[in-house]
Amino acid sequence: MIRTLLLAALILPSNASEWIPLFNGKDLKGWTPKIAKQALGEDPYRTFRVEDGILKCEYDAYPAFDGQFGHLFTNFSYSHYLFRLEYKFTGKALPDAPHYVNLNSGIMIHAQPPQSMTLQQGFPVSLEFQFLADEGKGKRPTGNLCTPGTNVEIKGKLITQHIVTSAAQTLDADQWVPIEIEVRGNQEVIHRVNGKEVLRYQKPQIDPAGRIVSTKDLLKAGQGLQLSHGHIALQAEGQPIWFRKIEIKPLEPLDPLEPLEPEESEAKD
Repeated sequence: MIRTLLLAALILPSNASEWIPLFNGKDLKGWTPKIAKQALGEDPYRTFRVEDGILKCEYDAYPAFDGQFGHLFTNFSYSHYLFRLEYKFTGKALPDAPHYVNLNSGIMIHAQPPQSMTLQQGFPVSLEFQFLADEGKGKRPTGNLCTPGTNVEIKGKLITQHIVTSAAQTLDADQWVPIEIEVRGNQEVIHRVNGKEVLRYQKPQIDPAGRIVSTKDLLKAGQGLQLSHGHIALQAEGQPIWFRKIEIKPLEPLDPLEPLEPEESEAKD
């Protein structure tokens, strides 16, 4: 079943020259939640909800966090695209959530189908564009890369560390932050914050060692190491956060021998 889901998910919208809304401002049509310890599609505490045209991740109905990491997945999988949204942190993380989730969230790309996740699984195998805000303890740039069950390359070097720091600024929590991610299949991924490039990497791939998240079942089911497509997911890990202006724009695949030109604000590795 996992293999079928992975191979059948190469779906891109038509209208390749236009930005296409993925959130209608009214409901969660086109999205499916997967919360750890809950069945696919079940969100008993309304973690993800729509209020006043905003897609909100809230925890006011939770008796306790209890390790219930969650994600809201697009129903379709994507390969070559620009994706953008604005996010804003609100409130405080739940007291029993891990300390690192304070003012911490993100979006996942090239994510495994939620149908292939186990009941207890907290994070999909994916690449995370991490959102962070200032805790008053020094530099804490947003726009980092986190790699649950994955590795990447940067300028031909395999990167196996879990967090790759971006060149973005440390931002205050109570503000809307526009982000954009450019995804070119297995070729290259670029993170942008406030319109400026802060990180780029190449060759997203499954981590055969399964660090952070086990990849054993996906590999056994026939998933190849190189990642060229996957679902997009909004993260919920104990910290309230709001999302708006969620849009996608399909991109044409590039010649595999044609490198992407670095932008002037390219992050230094």
